[in-house]
Amino acid sequence: MQANALRAAFPRTLPVMTGYLFLCTAFGVLLQQAGYGVFWALLMSVFIYAGSMQFVTVGLLAGPFAPLSAMLVAFTVNARHLFYGISMLGRFQGMGWKKWLLVFGLTDETFSIHCAAKEPAGVDRGWFMLCVSLLDHSYWMLGSLIGCLAGGLFAFDTTGIDFVMTALFVVIFLDQWKQQKNHGPALVGLGASALCLLAFGPDGFLLPAMALIVAGITLCRGRWEESA
Repeated sequence: MQANALRAAFPRTLPVMTGYLFLCTAFGVLLQQAGYGVFWALLMSVFIYAGSMQFVTVGLLAGPFAPLSAMLVAFTVNARHLFYGISMLGRFQGMGWKKWLLVFGLTDETFSIHCAAKEPAGVDRGWFMLCVSLLDHSYWMLGSLIGCLAGGLFAFDTTGIDFVMTALFVVIFLDQWKQQKNHGPALVGLGASALCLLAFGPDGFLLPAMALIVAGITLCRGRWEESA
């Protein structure tokens, strides 16, 4: 890992570090109070590394063994990463072995940094992006461990603590809204989600909403590119 890439990446990841330490501490507390210790917190943070899915997994572990249902839930919750991955195909080209780590580490927050931050002059883009991904992942693991340890030392009511995920997604959305001049894709997403929520209810709206979003963005893409 190149030292100059690490020095350039670290300041960009400080907001993510702040958010992840609070977010993952909440996850670690919930996991510990569900009866799972530090080993499980570290294992899930290393190999799952998906914020909302890790919160959902706490409930899945406490429920009956249903692998097919768990797989469907995991796909549904993480399907948004399909959009991230497609938009990053061009930027990840030519990065060799780094590409696979970048694909694995493409979380909502890391994606935002990759879109907004450019590597400084003299810093290799591949190493810069990889350092961003690795730093964000290390914050995630650290926060999970802190939360799991804290949950074992202190007893307190955790009602509502999982709302941190919702709050984080709202902040990311607002940040992207401020940075982008074209709000068409965001409005399509909001409209499709609201429509499907009314039509299918809170338990079944996600997949239809994502299909409608893909269709809407595909139909409007040419018009948006012409006006850009």
